[in-house]
Amino acid sequence: MRAIRVDEVGGPEVLREAEVEPPRPGPGEAVVEVAASGVNFLDVYHREGRYGLPLPFTPGTEGAGTVVEVGPGVAGVAVGDRVGWVEIPGSYAERAVVDASRLVPLPDDIGFETAAAVLLQGMTAHYLVTDAYPVRRGDTVLVHAAAGGMGLLLTQLVTHLGGRVVGTASTTAKAGSARRAGAAEVILPSAVDDLAAEVRRLNGGRGLPVVFDGVGAHTFDASLASLRPRGHLVLFGAASGAVPPFDPMRLARGGSLTLIRPSLGDYIADRSELLRRAADVFAWVRSGALEVTVTGRYALSEASLAHSDLEGRRTTGKLLVVPGAAAGGRRGETRG
Repeated sequence: MRAIRVDEVGGPEVLREAEVEPPRPGPGEAVVEVAASGVNFLDVYHREGRYGLPLPFTPGTEGAGTVVEVGPGVAGVAVGDRVGWVEIPGSYAERAVVDASRLVPLPDDIGFETAAAVLLQGMTAHYLVTDAYPVRRGDTVLVHAAAGGMGLLLTQLVTHLGGRVVGTASTTAKAGSARRAGAAEVILPSAVDDLAAEVRRLNGGRGLPVVFDGVGAHTFDASLASLRPRGHLVLFGAASGAVPPFDPMRLARGGSLTLIRPSLGDYIADRSELLRRAADVFAWVRSGALEVTVTGRYALSEASLAHSDLEGRRTTGKLLVVPGAAAGGRRGETRG
């Protein structure tokens, strides 16, 4: 079968299509024919070696497809089932082997591309706004990169819960996307001298209760400076690089601030919690509270281009690697 193989860590060019042996399921595992795989910054971190995986490996930690084989001891999953999964490497391939206990059954009205586009980021947004910081009606929050795949979902959910979003975006076109998702205000950081001062101006001179920051190094200082006393910085990613070490006394001097660096895996470690969060995400999609926007589809041979586009911030919405897609068919948009 065809799969993307990483033999050495590095830039997008290390993502190479190769012919490999089809996977066979071990005890408790299932083999899934992959219909689509979500492209996420987590895949970039694996490719770069920031979050190390044993070499060689096939990247892609989010996917959806049809079960074609099950191993010994598998219960509750059968050949022909439509399923999705997250945080299990190996999805940039025609087939993937997955721990059956981590598979999420897909409702009939949730398509493969929608599932592959929303599960990882949707469940991340779910725990961010319900657990890392429970958003309350009337809260004004800052969402960095509000037009990205993650930012659009966060913006929609905060708005759905009665919050007001101040977003950041790198271009006027992306600012428009963020506003369409519900952002009340969008700041172009390149157009202001002091991002935190602009955030406070837009909030009547006051700091915010929470900042959702998936950008990291480039935004960390402004995120802290945008908070009110006893505010919360939820640092859930590092798209611009890791935050350098800092003196924790900065949190005290800022007004008894709190910082959390959460990870999805800790919020779906139990299968019942995994299924509950997935069910909530699917319900939000079904109700229209979450609109899933797929703006790019890439063949396996174009996986390196997908990473380049993601890292270069040339896209909005969600990108997918689609094993059955023909090269060059990446443009276009669907909403779910």
